[in-house]
Amino acid sequence: MTNSSNSVNANSKITSKLAAGIISARWGILVFFIAALAWLGLHISQFRIDASADTLLVKDNKLYIQTQVADETFAPQEFILLAYEPVSHDLFSRQTFDDIAALSAEIKKIDRVEAVTSIITVPLINDAGALTGDTDVASLSWEKQQYSPAQMKSMISGHPIFTDLLVNRQETATGIQIVFKDNPELVGIDKEITAIQAKVLDGESLSDADNKKIEALKAKADPIRQQLTAQRKAEIEQIEQITQSVSDRANTYLGGAYVVGQHLIDIIKSDLVNFGTAIAAVIVLLLALLYRSFKWVFFPLLSCAVSVFLTMGLFGLLDLRTTVISANFVALQLILTLAVMIHVIGSYREISRDNPAYSQRERIIATLEDKLSPCFYATLTTSVGFGALIFSGLQPVVAFGWMMLASMLITMAVSLLLFPALLSFLPASKETKEYGFIKALLERLRRLSMRAPLAVSGFVLIVFAVMAAGITRLNVENSFINYFDKNTQIYKELAFIDREFGGSTALDVIITLDEQNASQELVLTADSVAQLQLAQAAIKAFDATGSVTSVVNFTELAKQLNGGKPLTEYELTSIYRLLDEKVVNQLVGAYFSAEDNAFRISTRIQDTTEGLNRQLFMTQLQSDLKATGLDDSQYELTNLFVLYQDILSRLFDSQIKTLGIVYAVLALVLFAIFRSLKVTLIALLPNILTTLGILGIIGWSGISLDIMTITIAAIAMGIAVDDTIHFLHSYLSGMKQGDGSADAGSRSAFGHSGLAILFTSTIIATGFSLFGFSDFLPSVYFGLLTALAMLLALFTDLSLLPALLNRFVGKKSSG
Repeated sequence: MTNSSNSVNANSKITSKLAAGIISARWGILVFFIAALAWLGLHISQFRIDASADTLLVKDNKLYIQTQVADETFAPQEFILLAYEPVSHDLFSRQTFDDIAALSAEIKKIDRVEAVTSIITVPLINDAGALTGDTDVASLSWEKQQYSPAQMKSMISGHPIFTDLLVNRQETATGIQIVFKDNPELVGIDKEITAIQAKVLDGESLSDADNKKIEALKAKADPIRQQLTAQRKAEIEQIEQITQSVSDRANTYLGGAYVVGQHLIDIIKSDLVNFGTAIAAVIVLLLALLYRSFKWVFFPLLSCAVSVFLTMGLFGLLDLRTTVISANFVALQLILTLAVMIHVIGSYREISRDNPAYSQRERIIATLEDKLSPCFYATLTTSVGFGALIFSGLQPVVAFGWMMLASMLITMAVSLLLFPALLSFLPASKETKEYGFIKALLERLRRLSMRAPLAVSGFVLIVFAVMAAGITRLNVENSFINYFDKNTQIYKELAFIDREFGGSTALDVIITLDEQNASQELVLTADSVAQLQLAQAAIKAFDATGSVTSVVNFTELAKQLNGGKPLTEYELTSIYRLLDEKVVNQLVGAYFSAEDNAFRISTRIQDTTEGLNRQLFMTQLQSDLKATGLDDSQYELTNLFVLYQDILSRLFDSQIKTLGIVYAVLALVLFAIFRSLKVTLIALLPNILTTLGILGIIGWSGISLDIMTITIAAIAMGIAVDDTIHFLHSYLSGMKQGDGSADAGSRSAFGHSGLAILFTSTIIATGFSLFGFSDFLPSVYFGLLTALAMLLALFTDLSLLPALLNRFVGKKSSG
C-alpha cells in the first residue's frame, strides 16, 4: 500500500512546475490557440461527409475485390428506381400510361440521364413469330403501338423478366428505371484500382508500389466523386420535384444505392447540427443549474466550442471523413471536453471556498497541482477505449477509432491548457456552495460502503451477474432497412421497394461452367441451361429471395412465346441476344461473359422477411448450390448482401478483440499510475462489470450488435474509467494526508471527487440520451446505451469501488 500511496504524489514537483508554467505561459497559450483556430479554420471547408455504402463495408478483402471484379463484368449502369403506385385508378389504365410518359419526358431533360425505362418503353412480345423475319422488336412498345390497358395487362402479367423489375407481382405498382451516364474518367480509374487489387484473388500480395498507386488513383478520383455526389443530390431533388405533378393521384417512392446514400448524408448533417446544438443547450442548462454562475457556463462552453472547431478543421486537414459511424463525434467531443473541465471546476471551487485569501493565480495553480495528473491519466484512458477500436478489423470502426484519438489530443489540450489559461484572466471571487441534498446523498453512500463493504460488494456483483447473463442472447442479425425509424421517408421508400419490387439487397451468384459447355455461336447450350435452372431453383426456394433473374428467364419467356414448348439452343440464344441488347442489359446488367464463360444470376434479398437469418441463409445456399452439381471452384457469391453479412459475421470476434485490448491496456495504464496490483485490480473490476452489464442489457433487450453498438462497450469503459481514476486518486491522497485509514480515504474521495463524478456522469448520460430522438436507429441505440453505461459506471464507482477500497486497501480506524 505504501507504494501506491506514494505514487499518487511521486511526481508532485513536476506537476507543480507544470501548473505554474501553464499560468505563466497563459498569453503564449492563447496566442497558440488563436493561431491554431485561424490555421485549422482554413481547412474546415474541406471537412467532408461520406455516406456511401462503402463506408459500411470491409474493404480490400477478397469478398470486396470479387464483388468489384464481378461488377465490372456484369453490373448495370448507375440507376434510380422510381416506383409509381396509383391510389385512385387501376395500374393498367390510360391515366397510368400518361403519367409515366409525362414523368419520363421531364426526367429525360436532366443532363446526366441516359435512358428512362418503363413498361411503356420496353418491347412487349406476345408470340414467337415476332422474333422471326424482319420484325423491329423496338417498335413493339406501348409508346409505338399504344396498346390498350387490357393488352398491356395480358402481355406484362407474370412476365419472366419484367416482373419485380418494372411491375410488382400484385400488379399495384410499376417502376421507372432512370439510368445515368457513366463518367468515363471515373470508370477508367476504378478499373485500374480493381485490376491492381485483383492480384489478391490470385494469391499475390500487394507491393508498396501497388498500394501507393492505389492511393494515387483514389486521390485522383476523389474530386470527381465529390462533384458527382453534389450532382446526385441535385438530381434527386429534381426528380422529387417532378413527381409532385402526380402526387394527387399516386404515391411515388425513390430507391437505389445513391438515394440511400443521399438520405444518409442528410441524416448525418442533421445529427451533427441538431444534436450538437441540443447537447450544447443541455450543457448550458445543467452548468447553470449546478453552479449558478455565468463564468461556469460561458468559459466551459467556449472551450467546448473551440475543441469542436479545431477538431473539424483537423479532420478537414487530414481528410478524415465523417461517416454514419462517426456522425456523433460533435456530441462526443462536447461531452468529453466538458467531463474533464468539470473535475477542474470542482477542484477550483473547493480550493476557493477553503482558501478565500488565495489570489486567482494561486487558486488555479493549486487546482492544477491537484487535477493535472488525474485529468491527464483520465484522458489517456479514454484514448485507450477509442484506440482499441483500431484493432477491431472493421474498417468503418477503425476509421472512427483514429478520428476519436485525434479528437482526444485536442480535448486534452483545450481542457488542461486553454481552459486554465482563460480562467487565469478572471478575478478571484466567492464561490457558491454545493447543493446540500447532493452532499447528504453522497455522505449516505459513503457510510454504507464503510459499514458493510462485503454486503455492498455482494449486492452489486449479483445485480451485474444477472445483467451479464444476457450476453448469451447477443446476436448480430440485422437489416439495413431497420436502421431507420419507420416514420422516416427513407424507411418507407426502402421497405416499399423491398416488399413490392423483389428485395433491396443485391446478391449475385457467378457461375463458371466447364469449357466444353462453351460455344462461339451459342450462349445457351442445353447443358448450361439445365445447370442454371437447377441453381436458380435452389436460390428461389428461400422465403427471403425476391427477384431472381438470369438467362434462365429468357428460356421461360421463350416457352411462353412458343405456346409452352421449349425452343432449340439457337432460338434461345437469338432471343437472349435480341432482348439483351435492347432492354435487359440496361435494366439489370449482363448475364453472360463469353470471355470467362461465366453466367450471372442476379438476386435481391427481401430484408423485411420475418425471421431472416443471414448467416443461415448463406450457409444453406452454398450447400444447396453444391447439391445441384456445382463445386466450390464453379461459383462465387458477390455483391452487397455478401459484404454486409461478412461485416456482421466479424462483429463477435471484433467485440472480444476490442474488449480484450481495452482490459489489457487499461490494466497496464492503471498499474503504471498506481503501482499496485491490488489497486489496479480493484480499479478494473467496476469497469469490467459495466461493460459486461451493458452487453448483457443489449442481449436481454434483443438489440442486435451492429457497427455502432459494437463500439459502446469499449468506449463506455474508456470514458467511465476516468471517474474511477479521479475517485482513486482522491481516496489514496486522503489516506496519505490522513491517518491511512479507510475512513480518511473515503471522506476525501466522496468529498473531493464524488460531486464531480456525479456531475460528469449526469451530464454525459443526459447528453448521450438526446440521441434517442435521432431518425437513425444505430445512433439511438448508441446514445441510449452509452448513457445507460455511464449510469452503471456511476453506480459501481460510488458503491462497489469504495466498498472494495475500504475492505482491501484502507486500514480500519482505531476508533
